[in-house]
Amino acid sequence: MSPARRRTTLAILAIAVGGFAIGTTEFVTMGLLPQIAEGTGVDIATAGHYVSAYALGVVVGAPLIAVAAAKVPRKGLLMGLMAFFAIAHLAVLAADTYPTVMAARFLAGLPHGAFFGIGSVVAASLVSHQRRTAAVAAILGGLGVANVVGVPVATLLGQRFSWHLPYVLVGLIAVVTVVAIGLFLPHQAPSGDESMRAEMQALRRVQVWLALLIGVVGFGGMFAMYSFITPTMTELAGLDERYIPWVLAAYGVGMVAGMVLSGRVANRVGVLKGIIGALGLIAVLLAVFGWAAQTLWLAVVMVFVLGLLPSIVVPLLQTRLMDVAHEGQSLAAALNHSTLNTANALGAWLGSLVLAAGWGYGAPSLVGAGLAVLGVGVAVLSAVVERRSRAAHPPEAQSRPASVTSARA
Repeated sequence: MSPARRRTTLAILAIAVGGFAIGTTEFVTMGLLPQIAEGTGVDIATAGHYVSAYALGVVVGAPLIAVAAAKVPRKGLLMGLMAFFAIAHLAVLAADTYPTVMAARFLAGLPHGAFFGIGSVVAASLVSHQRRTAAVAAILGGLGVANVVGVPVATLLGQRFSWHLPYVLVGLIAVVTVVAIGLFLPHQAPSGDESMRAEMQALRRVQVWLALLIGVVGFGGMFAMYSFITPTMTELAGLDERYIPWVLAAYGVGMVAGMVLSGRVANRVGVLKGIIGALGLIAVLLAVFGWAAQTLWLAVVMVFVLGLLPSIVVPLLQTRLMDVAHEGQSLAAALNHSTLNTANALGAWLGSLVLAAGWGYGAPSLVGAGLAVLGVGVAVLSAVVERRSRAAHPPEAQSRPASVTSARA
């Protein structure tokens, strides 16, 4: 491996470590929901709000940071985001009531979307055009590894010692990320004086909004079920709570497999077709999950597949947004995580509604199946709009250099 290739690999790996920290904190709450509920004196349905609080922090932080920091050098911005993330997690030691935990989780979520969005743009800029989706998948692969190692280990530590401990460990990993980015990531200059205005131009494109809507409704379905994975597995599958970390690990293995497959799917069937196909399979999976979860081994298999399919979609959706956003790539890429966490908040909220209504732990997955079907519909609409847009432009216009970028929209 050449020195340049090695430095690129280390730079991407440094950002992926931040993804590992983010993935651990995002999903460990779901594994420790009973312990956090007991520790803060609320029921499990109310504790689901802690998941939503983090997600709402992502929703708010991603677009604001991406636009406000458009002129900031990307390397320094990534380091600053991880430093804030670390402080927010270490501060959880002082949180032990519903309001304080809600506030801590909201603050912890603020850097999430901007870090992944800007990190994805940086990773894509370090490799060839054909390797963009693979580079983005490598960054997001930190999420998958977190669910294989970070979430199960953190859940186990939280069960045996204190639910505060996993969040403190995440804060320490974030500190390591700051150091690694400082060492290995090359200087990333800001876009220029007009970069803030350019980023905002992305919001004028219909395809950007359609891609974001795919994330909101399509992934809301997955989170409607997964937000309550611990009580679902203990109540429906009859699994002893001490084995929950292994179930979370199965989900994480599925995520890693999905991230690996995502680049291949993009190259073989195309980005948008891959999104449509994977979302359709997610809808089918969620439709039968409540029934399948009553058989333990089948429930574990379904959890693995539930990790795999959405993880194929996320890098595809990230690439899609960067393609259709043109000069507003940083904002669009950050908004992808904002919308995915809107889906997180929406799914957790809808799941808590059906549980509070007494419909049982099989109901959230049915709600999720409906949302996934809506996601397929939005993706199909996006494909139709794109086809009509291409038909409206003559081939000669698409061949001119100035129109190459537009033709990809």
